[in-house]
Amino acid sequence: MQYPKTIKDLINQFNKFPGIGTKTSERFVFYLLKKSNEEIKEFANCLLNLKNKTTICQICGAVSETNPCPICSDIKRDKTKICVVAETRDMLAIENLQNYNGIYHILGGVINTSDKINLKTLNIRQLINRLKNSQVKEVILAFNPNLEGETTILYLTKILKQYNVKITKLAKGLPVGGDIEYSDEATLSSAFKYRNEI
Repeated sequence: MQYPKTIKDLINQFNKFPGIGTKTSERFVFYLLKKSNEEIKEFANCLLNLKNKTTICQICGAVSETNPCPICSDIKRDKTKICVVAETRDMLAIENLQNYNGIYHILGGVINTSDKINLKTLNIRQLINRLKNSQVKEVILAFNPNLEGETTILYLTKILKQYNVKITKLAKGLPVGGDIEYSDEATLSSAFKYRNEI
């Protein structure tokens, strides 16, 4: 016996999530089947709001509910330091440390040919435009310590050297192959505090 089409369709939608297989998708669907109509409506509204009530900050590229985002709008932030990260989640991990008061630039990923992320798909041109029209004195490259992160750092360093800014990267406190997003606060804080000039 096969699942009804409505169940199969929803399983197929969950299967599109990164790291989610068919068994997990099935668990999600049968979990939702046990919920009340009100709970399902609330879940559906959250999904709709995800697209309808979020935007991309025109300055840094972060996902936000306002444009510009709260960090770019904050006049108390140190505009002489810009931290370049791959995704909004990495920016939030650094923000949770509460020891960095500069601004950010979301690159939109890292150089990764297997995922079809290349120089044209990343927000490199926007970063260069920000450096040309700002008072930035230090660029902090905060990427995961893996092959893609290191490749991105090498490429950006080559480009940024001509803009007369100090270029630093996170210290080697993060494990190679690890993710910034999942690092504990003490490790990430140490890596950020003892970042190295490139």
